[in-house]
Amino acid sequence: MKAIRFSSPGNPADVLSLQDVAQPEPGSGEVLVRMLASPINPSDLMYVRGHYTVPAVCPATPGFEGVGIVEQSGGGLRGRLMKGRRVVVLNSRGGNWADYAVVPSNQVIPMSQSLSLDQAATFFVNPATAWVMTQEVLRVPQGAWLVQTAAGSALGRMIIRLGRHLGFRTLNLVRRQQQAEELRAAGADAVFVVDDQQATTAETAAAIRQIVGPGGVQFSVDCVGGPLGSAVIESLGRGGRMLAFGTLSGLPLNFSPRTLMTVGSSVEGFWLGNFMASRGLLFKLQLVRTLTSLIRAGVLNTEIAGTWSPDSIRDAVIAAEASDVSGKCLLKFAER
Repeated sequence: MKAIRFSSPGNPADVLSLQDVAQPEPGSGEVLVRMLASPINPSDLMYVRGHYTVPAVCPATPGFEGVGIVEQSGGGLRGRLMKGRRVVVLNSRGGNWADYAVVPSNQVIPMSQSLSLDQAATFFVNPATAWVMTQEVLRVPQGAWLVQTAAGSALGRMIIRLGRHLGFRTLNLVRRQQQAEELRAAGADAVFVVDDQQATTAETAAAIRQIVGPGGVQFSVDCVGGPLGSAVIESLGRGGRMLAFGTLSGLPLNFSPRTLMTVGSSVEGFWLGNFMASRGLLFKLQLVRTLTSLIRAGVLNTEIAGTWSPDSIRDAVIAAEASDVSGKCLLKFAER
């Protein structure tokens, strides 16, 4: 079979290649999935670079998310029930960028045939993160402001649509004026273009407060870190909360403990994998139904920038990181 692999961490466009490898066999409690499609997510590219939470054991195959057909079970009731079904593959170890992947049977989720292949492939990571952060963790009420960084991303746009659907307001921080115009047209309540080279952390925090009100921010999510994430912390009001769920800038948050102490605000780390591991089967089944409904309604659906075959992996990862490409880049391994 074919798999996209890298022998050592590095720039994805330089180190990834399509290789012939032996087809894996499922062990006890595992299933063999014939992969159909898998998105290129920021977490995949961080994994290739050696910057992700889960370190790669090289040679390694990326791919934490995707859709496929269960072809074989290594045993167990759940695996046998999944055989022949189209499933979302949540591969916590990576490995979905291949013709076949072996995963624990509890990391595959039966997928409704009402969703297209593209939406099934991108079903979980971004839609679940958008829903869980805003509705399960922060529980943002109607009418409240939610501040988010990197708002022009696929996830950021989902949160804007979710806010419109559920009735909470979004203040969206971006770096380019073009993104601001796009997000306003998409229904963002407010957009602020941040110039990290000119504005200080205090100035950015003051600009945020000017929009949400002098009481400061109650709810926020940050995937950037560095000066921008720090500015959001500075803008938190009494009892305000920020979820830190990414490190796109590669820079640490920098703030005085008194920033939190004086207003009783808090910064919490969020990782979807940890959250899901702490929840039971009934919650997961209900979450799947909720996400399916919202994707079909066009609220948490994923915009697809384009599709690439595995042998065009270099072009695919370059497109996935291009600032002028809007939407998710997909790798397609089969059409059926």
